[in-house]
This record gives sequence, structure tokens and C-alpha cells, in this order.
Amino acid sequence: MALLPGLWPALLGIVLAARLRGSGAQQSATAANPVPGGPPDLLPHFLLEPEDVYIVKNKPVLLACKATPATQIFFKCNSEWVRQADHVIERSADAASGLPAMEVRINVSRQQVEKVFGLEEYWCQCVAWSTSGTTKSQKAYIRIAYLRKNFEQEPQAKEVALEQGVVLPCRPPEGIPLAEVEWLRNEDPVDPALDPNVYITREHSLVVRRARLADTANYTCVAKNIVARRRSASAAVTVYVNGGWSTWTEWSVCSASCGRGWQKRSRSCTNPAPLNGGAFCEGQNVQKTACATLCPVDGSWSPWSKWSACGLDCTHWRSRECADPAPRNGGEDCPGAGLDTRNCTSDLCAPTTSGPEDVALYVGLIAVAVCLLLLLLVLVLVYCRKKEGLDSDVADSSILTSGFQPVSIKPSKADNPHLLTIQPDLSTTTTTYQGSLCPRQDGPGPKFQLSNGHLLSPLGSGRHTLHHSSPTSEAEDFVARLSTQSYFRSLPRGVSNMAYGTFNFLGGRLMIPNTGVSLLIPPDAIPRGKIYEVYLTLHKPEDVRLPLAGGQTLLSPIVSCGPPGVLLTRPVILAMDHCGEPGPDSWSLHLKKQSCEGSWEDVLHLGEEAPSHLYYCQLDAGACYVFTEQLGRFALVGEALSVAAAKRLKLLLFAPLACTSLEYNIRVYCLHDTHEAVKEVVQLEKQLGGQLIQEPRELRFKDSYHNLRLSVHDVPSSLWKSKLLVSYQVRGCAWHARGSGTADPSVHLCVGSPQEIPFYHIWNGTQPHQHCTFTLERVSPNTSELACKVWVWQVEGDGQSFNINLNITKDTRFSELLALESEGGVPALVGPSAFKIPFLIRQKIITSLDPPCSRSADWRTLAQKLHLDSHLSFFASKPSPTAMILNLWEARHFPNGNLSQLAAAVAGLGQPNAGLFTVSEAEC
Repeated sequence: MALLPGLWPALLGIVLAARLRGSGAQQSATAANPVPGGPPDLLPHFLLEPEDVYIVKNKPVLLACKATPATQIFFKCNSEWVRQADHVIERSADAASGLPAMEVRINVSRQQVEKVFGLEEYWCQCVAWSTSGTTKSQKAYIRIAYLRKNFEQEPQAKEVALEQGVVLPCRPPEGIPLAEVEWLRNEDPVDPALDPNVYITREHSLVVRRARLADTANYTCVAKNIVARRRSASAAVTVYVNGGWSTWTEWSVCSASCGRGWQKRSRSCTNPAPLNGGAFCEGQNVQKTACATLCPVDGSWSPWSKWSACGLDCTHWRSRECADPAPRNGGEDCPGAGLDTRNCTSDLCAPTTSGPEDVALYVGLIAVAVCLLLLLLVLVLVYCRKKEGLDSDVADSSILTSGFQPVSIKPSKADNPHLLTIQPDLSTTTTTYQGSLCPRQDGPGPKFQLSNGHLLSPLGSGRHTLHHSSPTSEAEDFVARLSTQSYFRSLPRGVSNMAYGTFNFLGGRLMIPNTGVSLLIPPDAIPRGKIYEVYLTLHKPEDVRLPLAGGQTLLSPIVSCGPPGVLLTRPVILAMDHCGEPGPDSWSLHLKKQSCEGSWEDVLHLGEEAPSHLYYCQLDAGACYVFTEQLGRFALVGEALSVAAAKRLKLLLFAPLACTSLEYNIRVYCLHDTHEAVKEVVQLEKQLGGQLIQEPRELRFKDSYHNLRLSVHDVPSSLWKSKLLVSYQVRGCAWHARGSGTADPSVHLCVGSPQEIPFYHIWNGTQPHQHCTFTLERVSPNTSELACKVWVWQVEGDGQSFNINLNITKDTRFSELLALESEGGVPALVGPSAFKIPFLIRQKIITSLDPPCSRSADWRTLAQKLHLDSHLSFFASKPSPTAMILNLWEARHFPNGNLSQLAAAVAGLGQPNAGLFTVSEAEC
């Protein structure tokens, strides 16, 4: 023990080397067991072992270990012995066993660790000796602690709506040991244990489940370890509230106590009010509508009747009624009595007994009463039997079993052999339609049963066109059969506004020429194996009762397609004109459908369509295209949201084709701008012998409650003179109003200029071809030149001016302006001939564009090229989105669609096989 300190490690090394040079068995006994024969409990064991530690900045760390019984303890760091001089040794005795114990401590500096930094981790362990052998402690790792300044990801400012979730990400700076993260809200710690609406993820992101107004604050992410504490930049979270409308107030009292006035209602953007930059409510806060309060009319007595004959009681009487006029609308009743009685013989009359004549009179009256009672019973019995017959649940089976009778067969073109064509299969057996044409609400299911036969089979090479083979017999018979059903009693008895045909799974098209009304039946819309006889009907507004509420107005014709209740597997497309000028802030448009019970209901609010809805609508500038899987009676109705809402009117000027008298009548028609309205007037004027004398004009008629005014100006007084009386008629056509006042009682005679058509007569849309007739009178029969101006304008609105300069005896230059053009030639087209796109080409396009494409060269791109991308959700809800797009293209572009443009749009999608879709007009 007296050795110098520098010689002790050398001596220890020699001893260790000698031990290591010993035999393997002896070496094993030394390491694991005491010397043979020695006691087993003298092998050192550690009371204290070195532990992992971090070096903070430049401060050295202290490692310590303690063992008993131990004669020597040394540290080994990274496989190298630590110098003896670097050890601090303390010897003692173990209090529990009394054996000698030794405790050793060393200091490890930052420089020592940095020498091996990057190669391996720096470690140290103790080795203890006793007379029985050696024991090693666990390794203690020494690491340099640090925490970098910059966060790997800092939270960002956000604006979120109320009740919306918020996620603030935070990735702390790199450091050893790993940094712990906490969040501050306005410098106050966020504790998920106290607030269940927030939690912190394993990735240290702060999540607010549902944002509250109280969550508007500055959020800071704090990272810390034993070295330092870092703060991220603060992220401002703003929880905003979008404004919401309160409920409408009740309509105010009408501004006019008598007659037409205004009433309004309002709402406020306070449910909730916008907060923290939230959006203000969209739409109007005030709605205004017209109202009419009926003026009270006081009753007035009619003249007294003549005195009755003198009665047995020596009195006679006379009466009067309070009906000239009768009191109404809260008016006061007539004052006084309605019966006046007085003595008729100056009290000289005495009662007398009844003679034989009086007895005969009473007997006759009783006999008449008995006869009337018997007649009433007979009428009741007849009525009950007829009602039973009408209520029987059997429809005329011939509605659906009439045969396919083609009369026009066009051969296919020789250079187009791939086209799918059809020929009639007259051997097919059709079945009957059993049951009511309107499905019962309580029935188990539809009663429509058809055979599996195909009326149209894809054989041969010809196209077939179905149209009325006998207009005077077959068409009238078809209408007569439909009109026997209770639901169809309002169908027109004529056939000019009706089309019908027999269809199977190949589909087809019905159209009513020159009306803008058509029905497209796409392929596979009718189930395979079934055959339907389908009709399309255009109704006159005055023939169908369509109740309109508030400020609603009819914008389209009323159209029926049927029979209702048949099963369709794909939507058909009903096309019809409308006269509205749609705008997001001016109109609220609704599609109405009449139920089998006769009531009308809103089935679609345009702009709020759901993809899974039974009805969908594409609204163009002058037409609407309704996708529907249920046939029935439809109409497009608009409700004006502001005075900016306008309807398009068509102004037409007609005059007699030949003038044989001194009078010359100019009729100014103010029509809804639809093909159907123009068609009716043209047909009417042909019957009346009229001709068009000016080019038609359009007029925007606003919902301003102002009337339409018409006037004639600049008439040469030397050649013509204007009649004072001008006729205006809501229904029908008034040629002129005679100065003597002997015109038709249904015609309103107006005196003076200008004349007016009431606002509501035009706006409600249910009164057709309204017009005013101006009558001019020639001074001389030789006068043939007419020059004047006709003005038509809405009070405080738009107007049109017509300059008339013509020879009334021979001027026919405008006669061809309204020549009716044929739409496709026939009312019904069956199979491939009803479509512009060849069947095989259509199938190729569908097969190629339906599957999603990573390069976006699929049906979505085609919809964008055709400006239909606003309907992507509707197309995506169908089994074949491409088929829906092509069906809509067919409905919008038949028969004059440019097939080359469609082919170019398809070819431009970038598909590898896009050349397959190139279609020439010759192939069609």
C-alpha cells in the first residue's frame, strides 16, 4: 500500500495480464465464481451503479459507483481505463453486512465526450475486484444535451366558423433529450384535463373539437428540455360567425284600405348576427308584394214588385230585394223592410170558404210534388250507376297494345354498315296494362305487366320512323281512349297539340312541332322486354286549373307526358320553352307536378336540386330540360324576388290580308316569348285572314306592377282618321270595336289613347294571346298607303316602337317571317333514327369516358367542355354519367345540333383511342 500512486495502475495491469494469461477454466472461475474453496458471498456486488446522464452546456458530470466487498474499483469509459488519478475513492464498511465497501467517483467533461462524438455514444462502467473475483456494473451513457432554436413546424393563424374543428400543428426543435411540448392560450397554459373540448396529439398538435367564441385567442407552442425553453410564433385563431336570417315577420297591413296596394314583410340578419368578420346574410331583408283589398259595397233596394192579388185576409203585398247591388265586402245592409203589406178592400172584405176550384188547385199541386220526387229518385239511381262504372279499376288495355305501324322506311347508307338499325317484329305478343294508370298509394306495387317479347329487334339495315298513320282516325281514337280515364279527362280532344308513339328499350323521341316541347326517351330507359305507348300533350292554360300563390307566375307551357305510373330505369328528358329571364337574385323557380288526385305540388326548387332526387333540371336562356323518372303533368312556375324579375314578351302586329272596307284594323299581340304562344297566334291569324306587318320584337316586362300601354301615333290626318273606340280582349281575338258600341260583350271597350293592358293579365301567364285592336278609317277608298307608329311600353319600364309604312292592298313582305318550320318532320321517332349520335359511337364514348382517368380525360372533362360542370354531382349519381351528358346534348341540339363540334370535344380529351370517336356527318 506504500506504492507510489503512479505505480499502482501499472501493477494492477500486470496482475490483470497474468490472470488473463491463465487457463480458460481458471479464467471462467475467476470471472463468475470465487477462488475454489473460497466462500461464495465474497464476490463483489454493487450497491450503487452509474446512471445515464446529460452534459448541459460546459458543466462536467459526476459518475459514481459503490460495491462490497471490494478491494479495488476502477471506471472504464469507451473500453479504456480511466487513470487512477481521476478517481475519488472512499472506503467504508457496509452497515448491513460489516464487509468492506468502496465508493468511487469520476468527472466526465464535455471535451471527453466530444472526442468520440459522431462515432458512437460515450459510455462508462465500473469494474470491482475482491479476493474472489471481479464484477462489472451497468453501462452509463453520457450525452451532450441541447435544444435547437427553430421549430420544425410552427402553428399558423386560422379563421374558422363557429362549431368547426381546429387543428394547430406544432413540431418542436430538435434536441437531446427530446423536448416536451405545452400550449399557451393568451399566455395561459392549456390543460386538456380541465377542458374536454381540446386535446394534444402524439405529434404535439393542438386540436379544438368544436370551436367556440371563447376559443378566439393567440396560441403559442412551447418546447422545453433540461437545456432550454423555446416558444413558437403566436398563431391567432379567430372564430367567426356567419350571419343568419331571422324568421320573416308577418305581412304588414295592406297600404290601401280599398283597392290595390302594397304590403311588405322583413327579416333581420340576427339569427345569429355576423361576428368576427363572418359573412353577412345573403338575400333581401325586405319583401314587397301587391295586395288588393275589396272595397265595401253598401246594399241597395231593387224596385218594388207589383202588388199581389187581394188575399182572403183582405190584404195584398209587394216585396223588394236588397240586391241592387247586394251588400258585400263588409258593406251595410239595406235600411228598411223588404215586404210591404196593406189592406186592399178598405176593411169591407170578409173571409169566405173555399170553393171547388180551390180544392182542385190544391190536389194538382200535390200531384206535381209527387212527380218531382219520383223524378229525383230516378236521377239519383242513374248517377250512382254511372259513378260505379267510372270508378271501376280497369283501364282500356288498347292504350298500350296498339301495334307498331311504320309507314316510312329509310334505307341505311351503304358507307355506314356499323349503325345499329331496327325493323319491326310484328310477331311479338304485347300484353295489357291492367289497373289504373295512376298508381294507388295503398297498393302492393305497380300492376304493369308486359311480355318479354321485343317489338323492335335489331335486325336488318333500315331506320324506322313512327308517326300518325291516319290522323283523322287513329289519332282521334287514341285521344278518345285516353280521355275515358278519369285522370285524362282534361286532355285536348284535338291532335294538333299532341304526339304519341310506341317504344321499347331502344328509346326514341316525341315532339309537338313548332312548340319547343319534346320528350327524349334514352336507350334502356324502358326496361327490356316491355313496350310502352307514350304520349306527349300540350295544354292550353285556360283548360287546366293551376293555382298560383302570392307573386307566382306561369313561365312555361303546361305539358303532360304519360301514361303515369310506368316503370322507367333511366331518366327521360322533357324539354319545354320558358319566358323568364333567370337570375340568382330575381327569381325563385319551381317545377310543379300534378298528382293523380288533381292537386299541384312543388317537386323541384331549381338551384337546390339533390343528386338523388327524382327530378333534375337544366335551365337554358329560353328552355328548360327536366330529367324525370316519373311521367306526369308539369309546369315551370316562377316567383319574383325583386322588381328586377322580368318576363320576355313577343310583340306581333297583324292586319287584314285584304282590305275591302274603309276600316283597317291593326292588332297588337303581347305574348309570352315561347314557340307555343307564337304558334297559336299564327294559326289563329291564318283563320282570320291576317298577315304580319312588322318584324316581331321582344319586350322585357318587369314585375313592377305597372300596366302595359299601347298607342298609335303620326297617322296622316289627310288620309286616315282614328276611331275613338279601341278594343282590348284577354281571351280570343277582337277584330274591332264599333263606334255604336255593339261589340261582343266579352270585349272591353276603351276610349282614348294610349290604351292599357292590366299588369296581372300579362303577369299571371294563364290568359293567352292578349292583344289590343286599333281601328283606322280611310278618308277615301282609293287610299292605300299607311304610315304611322305603334308604341308599346310598360309604365316606368322598357318599350318598343314600330314604324309602319306599307301598302295595305298588296304589301306582303313580312308574310314569311313567321313561317312555321318543321322540327324533325314527324311527331314520333323510334330507335336510332331519333338520335343524332350513332348508337355504336355512343357506346364507345360511354365505355371510354365512364371509368375515372388519372389524367382527367373522362366524363368530367367532357361536361366542362360542354359547359355542364355545374351538374357534376347529378351526373356522378347515375350508373353512367357519360350517358346522362350525351342524353342532355341530344335533347338540347336535336335536330340541328352540330355533331362535328361534339366529336371535336370528345377527341380533344386526350384519350389514347380518341380517334375512335371521330364522327362525320356522313356516318349519321
